[in-house]
Amino acid sequence: MVLNGSQMLVEALHLEGVEVIFGYPGGAVLNIYDELYKQTYFSHILTRHEQAAVHAADGYARASGKVGVAIITSGPGFTNAVTGIATAYMDSIPLVVISGQVPVAQIGTDAFQEIDAVGISRPCTKHNFLVKDIADLPRIIKEAFYIARSGRYGPVLIDLPKDISASIAEFSYPSQIHLPSYQPTTTPARSQVQALMQAIASSVRPLAYLGGGVIASDSSALVREFLRQMGIPAVETLMARGALESTNELNLGMVGMHGSYAANMAMCECDLLLSFGARFDDRVTGKVSEFAKHAKIAHIDVDPSSIGKIIDVDYPIIGDMRAVVQMLLDMLVDSHTPESRSIDSGVSPAAFAPWREHLTSHQNLHPLGYEHSAESIKPQWVIEQLGALLGDNAIIATDVGQHQMWAAQFYPFASPRRFLTSGGLGTMGFGFPAAMGAYFAHKDKYIINITGDGSILMNIQELMTCVACEIPVVNVILNNNYLGMVRQWQSFFYENRFSHTDLSLQPDFVALAASFGGLGFRVERPEDVIPTLEKALASKRVCLVDIVVDRYESVLPMVPGGAPLDKMILK
Repeated sequence: MVLNGSQMLVEALHLEGVEVIFGYPGGAVLNIYDELYKQTYFSHILTRHEQAAVHAADGYARASGKVGVAIITSGPGFTNAVTGIATAYMDSIPLVVISGQVPVAQIGTDAFQEIDAVGISRPCTKHNFLVKDIADLPRIIKEAFYIARSGRYGPVLIDLPKDISASIAEFSYPSQIHLPSYQPTTTPARSQVQALMQAIASSVRPLAYLGGGVIASDSSALVREFLRQMGIPAVETLMARGALESTNELNLGMVGMHGSYAANMAMCECDLLLSFGARFDDRVTGKVSEFAKHAKIAHIDVDPSSIGKIIDVDYPIIGDMRAVVQMLLDMLVDSHTPESRSIDSGVSPAAFAPWREHLTSHQNLHPLGYEHSAESIKPQWVIEQLGALLGDNAIIATDVGQHQMWAAQFYPFASPRRFLTSGGLGTMGFGFPAAMGAYFAHKDKYIINITGDGSILMNIQELMTCVACEIPVVNVILNNNYLGMVRQWQSFFYENRFSHTDLSLQPDFVALAASFGGLGFRVERPEDVIPTLEKALASKRVCLVDIVVDRYESVLPMVPGGAPLDKMILK
């Protein structure tokens, strides 16, 4: 076929199986939007801000496991999108972002709405392309999708000049891609996996440390089975919530700065730490020199650059998570090799029973909890009630702050890809548009954004998108009239000097929702929480549920920055 660049893009997106894209038009992408008008392959959702477009594509990718796609224009359109791209990059989310650019001949002339998108995005994309020849466009699109969803996932940018989008050439879309300089290792070395199995057989206090790679690789079921057969307790990072069921007896909960007492103590006391797709983030390790200092450490990751980057490891295993865990399971049941027989006869769930009983005592000593109140609404209680109402029948997105940590601590996650949150970058304003994107991946689920009164205003304009496209996101605002997490740090470490964190002057969220055409509710008494949530959920419309919670409630436990994990503030 002979097509122009915009037609090529549309055809390529169709061939890649794209179902929905999110975007905002502008001068540099007018040719593309003209072709979007004509096509019937996929839906386009017009967001009201470019940052929201990328966050929505991100939420779709997290909830579906597919590549999210966003289209934005040049100049300020691109710079508005950078926060969304960086958010996806930090959390290894597969995106293809198409940005418009001024014509090739004008690049470098400070033309109207020109910006160096490739230069700006280089630190926060897995790869980026500037298309200078129409003949290269089909190959570049194919490479972009391949790079985004192979190895360690991530966002890829295609910067498309306006004249290239109008140029005409023969369209031949590659069926496969071979990049000599990019060959991710997916098959683990069997000798490394055998060495890990022998280490498990020799350990007394093994602990699994589950990261976002378990979710990204769709290996949660395999990991659950491996841990069940071995009887190894586990902790989850923020990005891994739902990898294990909250009710799983092996699950000690979230680890790190706001992790459970049992999870953090397990990290300090284990003799073998098995990292499954985690990256040893500073919010998890605490003081690096004290981190798991009594343990041998195994690190399983598809990205070799992550292994040994922060923590020295004894058992490095590079490979796709599913392949590694499947090999571990095969070694448990395969009795045809001497090494497998010795492992199988030496390890059983009973071997680690004393260790699990010890950790149960930690759970009983300091369980997650809070002080109930008959007068004020406790935010943790709201999340518990939401969990009781919805359970596994919801996608939970969050913004960033106290509400994010309470959601991770108290919502009863039972499945992967049910919890969408900005972990690495910590992006306020992520939750609402991410929830919009998740709706297009799971229209059969309730779509909830748990947010704060600070975060919700970051992308509040997306109320209009939800009304226009009939996207029923229920925004549960835990309203404490503060930038809550910053206020908490000011309380603990700055002698209650609440410098510019008081948000007492606020909009009327009920009237604000109505002005966009959505529904608004305000809740001030505990007895009204559940009936109001039920009304919002039943409405099947976009809602703001403004719940006035205890102003000075803090997220606990808390490990102060730079402290070891066993030095938790518990009260």
